Amino acid sequence: MWLTMGYLAKTVLILLLTALSSLSLMAEGLSTGADPRINQPYQDPDFHLWQDIFESPGREVYDRREEILRALKLQKGMSVADIGAGTGLFTWLFSTEVGEQGQVFAVDISSEFIRNILQIARQSNLNNVKGIVNSQTSLALPPDTIDVVFVCDTYHHFEEPHVMLKLFHQSLKPGGKLVIIDFRKKPGFSSNWVMDHVRLDRKGVIAEIEQSGFRLSGEESFLRANYFLTFIKD
Repeated sequence: MWLTMGYLAKTVLILLLTALSSLSLMAEGLSTGADPRINQPYQDPDFHLWQDIFESPGREVYDRREEILRALKLQKGMSVADIGAGTGLFTWLFSTEVGEQGQVFAVDISSEFIRNILQIARQSNLNNVKGIVNSQTSLALPPDTIDVVFVCDTYHHFEEPHVMLKLFHQSLKPGGKLVIIDFRKKPGFSSNWVMDHVRLDRKGVIAEIEQSGFRLSGEESFLRANYFLTFIKD
C-alpha cells in the first residue's frame, strides 16, 4: 500500500514538474520541444533503408542539393557542423567544398548513422570529416570554432530546442551563420503528414531562434516545400 502511494506521489510530482516547466516556457514566450516519439525511428535505424529515403529523387532537398550548396557560399578552410547529418547527404558535399584545410562535423543522435558516415569517409579518403553522436541536450562541438551550423529538415526533431540553440551559439565563431532548412507548415498547402509531424511554422521558428541570440539575416526563395533561413550569431 505504501509502495503504491509512494509511486503515485512520485508520478504526480513528475507530472506537476513537467506542467510547471511548460508553463514557465510559455510565460517566457518559449515553446516546448518535439514529442520524443518523433525520434524513435532513429534509435536503431537501418542505414541503407534510410539512405534510400533521404537520398532519392522526389525529396526536395536531395533534388536541389547543389543549389543549397551554392547558396551557403562555403569557402576553403571553413568549419561546418552538419546537424542531423543522417546518411551524410550534405556531409560529403561540405567535405569537398571546404577542402583539406577545412573541417566537417557530422552530428546525429544515431550512432549507426555516424558509424556509417565515418566508414564511408575513410573509404573515400575524406580526412576532414569527424563524427559526433549527440543527445537532445549535448553537442560536443568546440566553442567559438564553427563557421556554419547547418540544420536541414531536423529542427522540428529537437526535443530541447532552446538548449540546442544555446549550444549552437556557443560553438559558432562571432558572426558565424546558423542555417535552417525545414518544412513549410501551412494549412491548405502542406500535407497532413507535415501538419501533424512538424512542431512550428516558419514564423514560429524565426521567433524561437531570435530569442536565443541570433538575428535573421537572409532567406532563399528557390525551395517550395521547405524554407531556407540564415541567422547570424550576434
